[in-house]
Amino acid sequence: MIKSTLKLAFAIVLFASCNQFEKAPSGMPYKITHGSGNEKKLEQGQFVKLNLEYKLKSKDTTLSTTYGVIPVYFPIDTARLGKYTFTEILMKCKKGDKVEFSLSIDTLVKMNVLQFNEIFKAKDIIIGRAEILNVFTDVAKVDADYKLEQEAEKAREVKAIEAYLAKNKITAVKSAEGVFVVVKEIGDKTNLIDSTKIASVNYKGYNFKGETFDTNIKPNDPTAKPYDVKIGAGGVIPGWEIGLKYFGKGGKGSIYIPAMLAYGPQANGTIKAYENLAFDIEIADVTKQSVVKPNALAPVPGQ
Repeated sequence: MIKSTLKLAFAIVLFASCNQFEKAPSGMPYKITHGSGNEKKLEQGQFVKLNLEYKLKSKDTTLSTTYGVIPVYFPIDTARLGKYTFTEILMKCKKGDKVEFSLSIDTLVKMNVLQFNEIFKAKDIIIGRAEILNVFTDVAKVDADYKLEQEAEKAREVKAIEAYLAKNKITAVKSAEGVFVVVKEIGDKTNLIDSTKIASVNYKGYNFKGETFDTNIKPNDPTAKPYDVKIGAGGVIPGWEIGLKYFGKGGKGSIYIPAMLAYGPQANGTIKAYENLAFDIEIADVTKQSVVKPNALAPVPGQ
């Protein structure tokens, strides 16, 4: 009985020591769980690929995460690892390691990183976690890997849109790029939108929960007018330019756009990062873009 009690006590102490958080020089509590294998610790000049997540402890609310989407990539510069952030202890890590850490809102406010508001309140804590997925020494390999992640993310988004359309019994045409278009009325077939045109569009943009985030359709506003899109100029998200080409003047329909052809990882107002978007559109007019003729008196470059 004594021996078994001692064994249990030893096991408890051992377990506690394995799960104990350490403190970084700034005072940030952290714990590193090392992965398997004989990987070397990270080094100056390498490029790291990792997943990163921040949650608000009081509400168990996710503030941001790359888990399930495109991971973070960044170069290791020991002179710029930061203070009171997980990068402070990055050089202790290896490929495959997982890091848990916590950040005091009060401390972040004192450091002028945050301000107290309805989200970040006194005495609250941000819980963070990170996972070192890969390490690169060649920026070309980083670019190649990132492109693969972009393609995988877009494939996930397209699949989600297909599931949404199927669930809601919506029949749409899928473009080669992955934009889904519902053509209710094609409009003037002799004047379809292309890269030589300007499309004047009335629209309503909403997420897949049906929440409107933007519209220029305002019946009670006499100043409301169509939005002019110069096709090919890059003035709107790529998914718009792709979807609008299915219509002519007078056309009506809906466009369902994967996030990677909208705002991607960047949040925009009420639009969340990696959020697929939908637009109901009506083409008020289609006009030709003006062609700027070269000045005959201007010098020819290189001569």
